[in-house]
Amino acid sequence: METWDAVRARRNVRQYTDQPIPREQLEQILEAGRRSPSSSNWQPWHFVVVTDRDQLTELAKAWPQGGTHIARSAATIALVAEQPDDEQIRQRIAYDFGQATAFMMITATDLGIGSGHSAVRDQEQAQKVLGFPDGYFAAYMIGFGYPADRPLRPLVKPDRRPFDEVVHWERW
Repeated sequence: METWDAVRARRNVRQYTDQPIPREQLEQILEAGRRSPSSSNWQPWHFVVVTDRDQLTELAKAWPQGGTHIARSAATIALVAEQPDDEQIRQRIAYDFGQATAFMMITATDLGIGSGHSAVRDQEQAQKVLGFPDGYFAAYMIGFGYPADRPLRPLVKPDRRPFDEVVHWERW
């Protein structure tokens, strides 16, 4: 798939087939996250990959309101960082992790793999499942798997606000 096609085909996928994702494809997705831009090349991330079904079920409990798809994913990548000292650093982490997330999701789409992001509310549960050290936190999770409903292909009419309502040239 071409980059522009992958951008147009990417959508949140939360229903997955039982097909496992080959390790080399997971590594390609992780490499995309590792190569994503970060503030001053800071690279604050650690990526924890979970493929074990029992662990995925337990990990989904870290955000039961919106992360139920994590239990059904073929693989989930948790984005973990050192606990920040202040709000400005927390914002930098969020921005950098947003870019890593987007890079991983677009790469997955290019491979025909669906993805759906999730917050992490229960840090104790996340730490219990993922085993990250004290002083760190799980910022986000991304569930990956082959879409159960329909293959990924460029959307002709995406559910988005109109272009002219969003884009302003020179001034608002």
